[in-house]
Amino acid sequence: MGEETVGVVGGGIVGLAVARELTRRRPGTRVLVLEREDRVAAHQTGHNSGVVHAGIYYRPGSLKAQLCTRGRGLLRDYCAEHALPYDECGKLVVAVGHDELGRFDALEATARENGVPGLRRVEGTDIAAIEPHAVGVAALHSPHTAITDYVAVAERLAQDVRDAGGSVLLSTPVTGVERRASGIDVVSGATRHRVDRLVLCGGLESDRLGVLAGGTPAPRIVPFRGEYLAVVPEKADWVRGMVYPVPDPRYPFLGVHFTRRVDGSLEIGPNAFLALSRRSYGRASVRPRDVAETLAWPGFWRFSARHWRTGLDELRGVLSVPAYLRSAQRYVPGIGLADVRRRGLGLRAQAMARDGSLVDDFVIDQLDGVTSVRNAPSPAATSSLAIAEHVVDRVLVGD
Repeated sequence: MGEETVGVVGGGIVGLAVARELTRRRPGTRVLVLEREDRVAAHQTGHNSGVVHAGIYYRPGSLKAQLCTRGRGLLRDYCAEHALPYDECGKLVVAVGHDELGRFDALEATARENGVPGLRRVEGTDIAAIEPHAVGVAALHSPHTAITDYVAVAERLAQDVRDAGGSVLLSTPVTGVERRASGIDVVSGATRHRVDRLVLCGGLESDRLGVLAGGTPAPRIVPFRGEYLAVVPEKADWVRGMVYPVPDPRYPFLGVHFTRRVDGSLEIGPNAFLALSRRSYGRASVRPRDVAETLAWPGFWRFSARHWRTGLDELRGVLSVPAYLRSAQRYVPGIGLADVRRRGLGLRAQAMARDGSLVDDFVIDQLDGVTSVRNAPSPAATSSLAIAEHVVDRVLVGD
C-alpha cells in the first residue's frame, strides 16, 4: 500500500482494532479514524456486559465461531500486555428443567465442536460446588469465559493508533462518502477527508453508512435496547462468575443472566425490547427518524408477526422490575426484589433481513475500495482483534 491513507469510520472497539491492525501490519500507511461522538466506545462497546465469550453458542464453521476463538486469545494477551482487567471468572449455562435437556445437549455438542476450552458438564447436585446459590438439573461450566473492561481496551487501542502516527478524530460525524478518480472523499459537514481506502465500522449506523458508500439498504439495523438490574453490594457475591440460561432457538435473544463485572459488582440482564432511538440511553428516549426507518422496513413487521408473544413478555420486564426479576430467579432464587436496583441500558445493533430473519453471523462487504462491516453483534467485542485481522488480511490485502 505504500504511503496510502486508509480511513476507518467508527470509534468503537471494532473500528479501533481495525485501525490498530493497519498501523501494525502496514507501516507507513496513514490511518485516520473518524468518530461521531466526543469519545471512543460511546455506544455498544461502552454499554455491554463486559463478557469475553468462549464460543459456546455459535454455529460451528461460522465467522462468529472462528473469530471468537481466535479473538479471545488475542484479547487475553492484549490485556496482559497493557495491564488491563481480565478475569476468567467462568460461566455456568444452566438447564433449570428437564424439558430443556434436549437443547442443552445440542448446545453442549456445539460448544465441543467449537473447542470451548475446559468445558465440563455438571449434573444438578454438583452445580452448587461452582455457584452455591444457583439451581438447575444440569449445567455446562466454561471456566475460561472471562470479563474485562471494553472501554479501557478501546481507549488503549486508540492510543496505540495515535502512538503509531495515526489520527483519531472525535466529534466528526460522517455525512457523505464520494468516490473520486484520485481516492475517496469522506465528508463531515463542510470538511472533506481524502483517503485511498475506507473501512466502515459503524455499529448502530452501519446500514446508513453502507448506503452512503453505495451499498444496499439490507440488512437493515433494527435497534434493540437491553436494560440491566444491579444487585445490591450485600449480595453481589452470591454469583461468583456468570450464570446463563440455555438459549431457546424459537426465540431471537438469549434471555436475562447474571454477570459479574470487573469492579466486583453483579448485574442481571439484559432483556431485549425494541429501541426507539439508536443514540440515546434514557428509558423514554425517542428519535423520530429511527422509529420511522424501523417501521418502514418490511422485515420488522415479518419479525414482529413471528415473535409478538416474546415481545409481550419482554415488555412486561421493561415495565415491571418484579416481572423482569422472576425470569432471573429461576436460576438464583435467593436474590429477590429488595436486592436489585435499575442500573441502565445498552443498545444492540441487530441486523435484520427483508424477510424478517435476524442476521446471525458477522457480515463484511466490499465495494470499490470501501469495506463495510455490516453486522457485528456479540461476540464482536470478544472477537474484535480477530475481526481486525480478517478485515486487513482477507479483504484489504486480497482485493
